[in-house]
Amino acid sequence: MKLTLRLHVDNHVPTSRNSPCETTVKLVRLARKGDTQAFAELVRRYRDRIYALALHITGNQSDADDVAQDVFLAAHRNLHRFEERSQFFTWIYRMGVNRSLNVRRSRKRRGETATLEDPRVERAVAIDAAGNPSRAAELRQTYARLLAALDDLPASMRTSVVLVTLQGLSQAEAAQVQGCSPGTIAWRIHVARGRLREALGQTDSIEGQAPSEELAALLDRWGWPVLTPF
Repeated sequence: MKLTLRLHVDNHVPTSRNSPCETTVKLVRLARKGDTQAFAELVRRYRDRIYALALHITGNQSDADDVAQDVFLAAHRNLHRFEERSQFFTWIYRMGVNRSLNVRRSRKRRGETATLEDPRVERAVAIDAAGNPSRAAELRQTYARLLAALDDLPASMRTSVVLVTLQGLSQAEAAQVQGCSPGTIAWRIHVARGRLREALGQTDSIEGQAPSEELAALLDRWGWPVLTPF
């Protein structure tokens, strides 16, 4: 299985969300009747996104893989409970968020922070460094700091950031997943950016140098603070 996971917003949205809504509804209805190919298509369309979501929340590849498998097993068992008033992706995203947070709590990972070996860091660097060793070192340091600050946020706020900034959901979609209002999501994102800016402002940039123009532009596009030397 080939995965493309980014730390920043991926402008590519799932195939199923680009398709007419009735297409997904039809697949769900067929799967309810025992059509295994229909359910396999739902898994194909969404599994990578659920894996990426779980990886960002748990910070662990094995946990993320377990969460993704558990989500689709649960979805298959509970298809008869799915209400078509909501979108299928919202339903499984909610399951993915809840299971990821449960895994994180059960492992009691308080005090653990993102490191240079964090799989989220390595995957993002592999994509964004484009084979440039110097840029890879800069990105690795910066991503590790961003993720350490992200992981220190309260669970609900961190989840909102993951859904909107890293997964590319709209604030309205994130609100459906988290069971709150779009205004609450907007407030969480605003506060989170301030906290991340404050946290990163307390650290020196790499070797006391300002980040490259490319990296500064990248961080600015995400809405994250740009590290600058003291």
